[in-house]
Amino acid sequence: MNGGAGWGARLMNSSITGMAPWMLFSLLSGPGRYGLAAALAAAVALALVLVRERPAFLEVAGLVLFAALTVIGLIVLPPTLHWLETYADELADLTLVALAAGSLAVRAPLTTPYARRKVPREFWRTPDFLRTNVAITAAWGLAFLAAALAGGVGDLLLRNPENLWTGWIVQVSALVTAARFTEWYPALVRARLAPGTEPRPRVSSLLMPFVGLLIPMGVLVLVFGAAPRWFAIALMVIGVVLARVLRTEVALEEREGERHELK
Repeated sequence: MNGGAGWGARLMNSSITGMAPWMLFSLLSGPGRYGLAAALAAAVALALVLVRERPAFLEVAGLVLFAALTVIGLIVLPPTLHWLETYADELADLTLVALAAGSLAVRAPLTTPYARRKVPREFWRTPDFLRTNVAITAAWGLAFLAAALAGGVGDLLLRNPENLWTGWIVQVSALVTAARFTEWYPALVRARLAPGTEPRPRVSSLLMPFVGLLIPMGVLVLVFGAAPRWFAIALMVIGVVLARVLRTEVALEEREGERHELK
């Protein structure tokens, strides 16, 4: 029970949770789904604001944006609604990119409030604390930029908002990688600042979630015919092989961690 509670607390104090409304809208919005995506994103953002004693700027911004998109979707004429169904996900993605870039410009990274919930106050003004949050905020900004560009290619060049690659695979891969980086990079910084207290995380552990996507990617490509059959099968085979290799390395890393704890 305590382990589950600890995991839940870590998740709630992670910037991944703050990004949840944006990720939900980015991946769910599309033709025929705009209203549902906006309403769900607004509901998640509202829940985050209500459960926080002091909501982060990102959570408040998400509530304002998605509540506005929900209301706009209810009152606009059909031509405008069609435009929103096609381009609103890119608009939301680029809004997050702009917020991330602006926060970096004023040296107040979006992820700072979440880091402060996990790091003692005496470290808040240290250069390493700032650099860590700059890196994580930049990673999220780049991930949403990649999602926006992929969606734009599908909408503007392919004229197909439902394209499997641009609408789902590229975007999910970018966001999952950013989510993993959010947990991986602080562990790397801690290991560098205090050698011997915990194992240095391997690059392979950073790639593990992406590798885990290769098999379902291959299945989706095969089912929807988004690429030649051989390519879909190759994705699945590569996913299986890399997953086994990385699981071995992650197991070694976990054993190293246990040895550090025993010391």
